Amino acid sequence: MIQELKDFNRKFVDSKEYERYATNKFPKKKIAIVTCMDTRLVELLPAALGIHNGDVKIIKNAGATITNPFDSTMRSILVAVYELGVNEIMVIGHTGCGVQGMDAEEMLHLMKERGVSEDHIAVMEHCGIDLHKWLTGFDDLDKSVKDTVELIANHPLLPPTGIDVQGFVMDTYTGELRPIDA
Repeated sequence: MIQELKDFNRKFVDSKEYERYATNKFPKKKIAIVTCMDTRLVELLPAALGIHNGDVKIIKNAGATITNPFDSTMRSILVAVYELGVNEIMVIGHTGCGVQGMDAEEMLHLMKERGVSEDHIAVMEHCGIDLHKWLTGFDDLDKSVKDTVELIANHPLLPPTGIDVQGFVMDTYTGELRPIDA
């Protein structure tokens, strides 16, 4: 599959299809969107929101969640605000998320099944990583979005005013956006 993607890329570049996507690194709409990496959102989310290449910063991870105040998603938000001029942040969870109900024990079982040794798991835990907490999903979608919004809005490294943070849930079938009260 990677070779197929590389072959397509060569044709894309050779035919200069990239020209219609030309923009710069600064989001025209001054918005960052934290959302899930779910494949259903790849085209649906931009289409449902009317956004195009260059309009917004989209930060994707498993579940549209922030696992701790200093993870890479929060770092990306800080870069978006301070380096790229973002002043609004949307957190968009979605219906049918695979992280909802994700079980750490099952994830660890799957890791072992694919060859990750008990020793490697023990090293992670010895280094202070609580794998059971880190690999556990969420139970309540609305609460998860709300918690992420609150973590961002109250982050000590964001300016105390001037950044609007709002949460939403997107229907993965219709694209409808439902606000979450923070």
